[in-house]
Amino acid sequence: MFKIGKQHISPRANLRWQVNALTPEGPLEGVTKDISTRGAYVCCATPLRLNEVFHMSINSPEKSLNVKAEVVLSNIHGPDDEITPRGMGVRFLKISSQDRKFIAKEVGHQSDDAIDFEKLETITLEVVDY
Repeated sequence: MFKIGKQHISPRANLRWQVNALTPEGPLEGVTKDISTRGAYVCCATPLRLNEVFHMSINSPEKSLNVKAEVVLSNIHGPDDEITPRGMGVRFLKISSQDRKFIAKEVGHQSDDAIDFEKLETITLEVVDY
């Protein structure tokens, strides 16, 4: 994982995987716009509010991933177009290490760069202000 200051950057891939969740507001269906080992952007008609925590199932063609997530960005009332589709950015709070490795492998397949995701977790970059 790359660390820049206090922020972490994880490679993302534009993978369209079905998402299902049962929330207090009722069932939620959507599709990922992009995904990383740390979170995803989920396109959906009725995004949840900021800081809501919920369980969701992300269904890749190979397997289903069960994740506990927190909404960190929500486009409830904003535009709904190709640049800013209606949906929400979620951070994974709880995900199995197997599922995280699966996502890393899939993200790596989408990348033009050959990245060893096993070694990526051990790399830390520090940015120093001069």
